Amino acid sequence: MPFRRILGLALVGLAAVTGCEKGDRAQGAAPAPSASNTTTSQPTASGNALPAASAAPTGKPERPAEPLNVILLTVDSLRADMPWVGYPRDIAPNLTKLAKESVVYDNAYSLSSYTAKSVGGFLTSRYPSTLYRDGYFFQRYYAANLFISEVLSAKGAAAIGWHGHMYFGKGKGLEQGFSTWELVPGITFDPQTDNHITSEKMTKLGIELLSKPENTGKQFFAWAHYMDPHDQYNKHDEAPDFGSKGKDKYDSEVFHTDIWLGKLIDWVEQQPWGKKTAIIISADHGEAFGEHGMYKHAFELWEVLTRVPLIVRAPGITPRHIKERRSHIDLAPTILDLMNVPAPSEFMGKSLVPELYGAPPDNREPIISELTEDSHNPPRRSVIQGDYKLIIVGNGYKHYLFNLKSDPEELKDLSKDEPAKLDEMKALAKGIWEKLPVVEPAGGNKLKEGGTARGPTGPAKTDGGS
Repeated sequence: MPFRRILGLALVGLAAVTGCEKGDRAQGAAPAPSASNTTTSQPTASGNALPAASAAPTGKPERPAEPLNVILLTVDSLRADMPWVGYPRDIAPNLTKLAKESVVYDNAYSLSSYTAKSVGGFLTSRYPSTLYRDGYFFQRYYAANLFISEVLSAKGAAAIGWHGHMYFGKGKGLEQGFSTWELVPGITFDPQTDNHITSEKMTKLGIELLSKPENTGKQFFAWAHYMDPHDQYNKHDEAPDFGSKGKDKYDSEVFHTDIWLGKLIDWVEQQPWGKKTAIIISADHGEAFGEHGMYKHAFELWEVLTRVPLIVRAPGITPRHIKERRSHIDLAPTILDLMNVPAPSEFMGKSLVPELYGAPPDNREPIISELTEDSHNPPRRSVIQGDYKLIIVGNGYKHYLFNLKSDPEELKDLSKDEPAKLDEMKALAKGIWEKLPVVEPAGGNKLKEGGTARGPTGPAKTDGGS
């Protein structure tokens, strides 16, 4: 039985016991889970109103008329408060235009607040703690993990990847199953920051790779990770002058990245395979600019770090906003479904394709994010159910409880004010992680809170095999 089904059944039983975050293309209070939320505007954390969602298409839910190609474009550190959900600055006109042609998820969540944990999770449709990995900050994934690229390669599809940071160089395990895997030229590695501006190079490399018949002469999946909004934050001459503070320069970086994403999307549309290609836009995590006294990302699981944009444009869909919460755990099953490839039983997520093509959005809570412990990151876990979010510090020596409906910025910890709700959420979290097949990190290095990474690099061997 798939893990998602097992977890769902376990949570139903637990609930009974407990009473139950640039070119010519032109955050919010989390809603309670119900299909009616797809037509209600919600205020963002900054006070801006989100646009009302389009009414769900009527009639029998459909699917793509034919198997599609899929291009996944992720942007490092791209926050959820973008113009298509109410951010007042026009920092991404191309993506804003794309959003008008797409299904937009207003409350999408990454699996973690740090790249090395987030991307491994969405490429495998597994929570970070369940993957075979080492215990270093720049995390390596072992061959025992099953990546979406491996599933597709086994079916004869091409898997193409290109990236703008040295972390994605071969050796971290993310490249397994990809037939093409390249980095933009001229970049160097700095563990503290990103010293390069690479969006132009990323788009040019993408066009080069997607022009090769061996890559796009058959069905393909392509993933590109753009880096420029990541610090260092730079002002760009082609962007409006938003100011000189960190967030202002970040907005300039987003505008610059948007220009080159727009050029890539325009080029894709002109290709003979363009009309049978879905485009997905998202991010690995968000970014903090002083919220909770924090800057940049990783180390914590605040909403500004785990809420991300999610836009899906595919042939035959009706554009609309969906406000039900969604997780990157569902990203790989969705891509496979768009390509008409069955998802393997190891994948923990569930395809979004039915609702992309008109089915009423269902309730997929609880929403789980994790920051698995490594050499620099402390362990953190978060669970969102209904109006409430629980953050678990370490192995449970401290808990924070927030009501995201009344307090979307997570400013008031309710753990002492609402002990019954705290106990309910703790029981929910305990039930979840007892069901997850958690794997300890490997590699032998020291971990942030004093332990040692002594976990396995793959499944234990038995007489019958692995």
